[in-house]
Amino acid sequence: MKTLTVIKKIVYPALVSSILMMPLMAQEEAKEPDVMVLTVEKAVQYAKEYSNTLKSSDLELALARWEKYTAWNVFLPDLSVSGTLSRANKFSDPMASASGTYKGLGQIFGNIPGMGAVGAGLTQAGKKVELDETESRHWTAVGNIGISWKFNAAMIQNMRNTIAAYEAGEISWEQTQKNTELTIRKLFYGILLAQENVQIQKQSLENARQRMTQAETNYKNGYTPELSLLQTQVSYENQKPAVEKLEQQLNQQLGSFAILIGLPEGTQIKLDGKIEPVFTEIDRAKLLDMYEDSNLEIASLKQQIKSLKLKKSALDLSSYTPSLSLGWSYSPTSISSDGALDMKWDNEDNWRDTGNFNATLVWNITNMLPGSANRNNARTLSTNIEKLELKLDSLRKDTALQINTAVDTLEQARASIESSERNIRLAQRSYDMTVTAYRNGTRELLDVRDAETQLNQAKLSLATEGYNYISAILDLEYKLNSKISVSTTNVKTVVSTNTTENE
Repeated sequence: MKTLTVIKKIVYPALVSSILMMPLMAQEEAKEPDVMVLTVEKAVQYAKEYSNTLKSSDLELALARWEKYTAWNVFLPDLSVSGTLSRANKFSDPMASASGTYKGLGQIFGNIPGMGAVGAGLTQAGKKVELDETESRHWTAVGNIGISWKFNAAMIQNMRNTIAAYEAGEISWEQTQKNTELTIRKLFYGILLAQENVQIQKQSLENARQRMTQAETNYKNGYTPELSLLQTQVSYENQKPAVEKLEQQLNQQLGSFAILIGLPEGTQIKLDGKIEPVFTEIDRAKLLDMYEDSNLEIASLKQQIKSLKLKKSALDLSSYTPSLSLGWSYSPTSISSDGALDMKWDNEDNWRDTGNFNATLVWNITNMLPGSANRNNARTLSTNIEKLELKLDSLRKDTALQINTAVDTLEQARASIESSERNIRLAQRSYDMTVTAYRNGTRELLDVRDAETQLNQAKLSLATEGYNYISAILDLEYKLNSKISVSTTNVKTVVSTNTTENE
């Protein structure tokens, strides 16, 4: 009984407490995943660390850097080592000719009276010269150590071209960095603009809901006819799908932005920022003077022209200058006193060096002839250089035009921002007065909706012009490859969207 009492006092309360805690634990497990808050600078920095596009650009630059540091390897000599051990299928007696000579002389002297002994001696000597066929006499060994070095003046130009390719890679890498940063910043502020639009439309929807609620109350109290109630209900229901669609599009934009900067798929993000342009005085003439030396697209094109000129120079040198080739080889070959190796590897007398030193000067006359493959390639390079120079001239003019356009956009956006600020104050006042008149029964619902539409358009126009101003500044900074100094005049274009009809 005491045991049961203890169980009731200790176990039961613990069990009841666990059961009561289960909903809380489930609620903690079901809570929403963490949301990453990103400022524009944090988004740019994250992209620089994790963007696949920038990682690929880093790899290309690293490869070009390695090729630059090893460009001198064109002057390295070719070193080779080889060894050959061969077995002849049929034994060839190297002393056969000497043996035949002795035997022939033996026959001649043997036919001369009184010279028989001499002839017999010569014949016997011929027999002694003949070698017996053994397995070791089928084998021959040859070794070789060779060094060769070639030089042509074109090799120097090719090395310079490799260095120029690395310099072009540096410009391309910087272009990718700047272009990615420009894209991210524009998308960041573009999404902020979309959020602003969603917020405005949601507030408009909330106002429609409040009008519907008020109409329901007035209808129940007999102040308004059923038609007025139906009109407010239809207005509210018509706006709901549009707002939901805008929210869905916004979420898709956020997801795409997260993937662009390298975040894992499914990461939820929240942008922390405002569309607040900073007005600056722009010196158009100064910008047009400085873009030539700083624009990355122009620098990249100049580097391409330089690279092609180096290639053509190398091609001309290879055509009109001779090539020098130096070589040296050490080639020990197996021999022996009786004409065969006989497996005596350690006997110095069994080896003979057949290597040599050579120097060769070669001048390819065919490459100098008009219409040859070499001269055709040179002509193609010259044509491509001319085309790039024309493209460079067009790029200079186009960049100047784009700078002028960006400056015009800045001036127009600034004037529109100032006008939109005044327009918002007027539209807000008109809306408030129309809502008051609608409540007093002197205005129709359509008048309220028109006034609200005008107010929303004014708010969205202000935010849009703020985005246009920031976007034009970013474009100018990209074209000039430098930051634009700004004044301290901030213009807040994010408007308040919490005005409701309950105020």
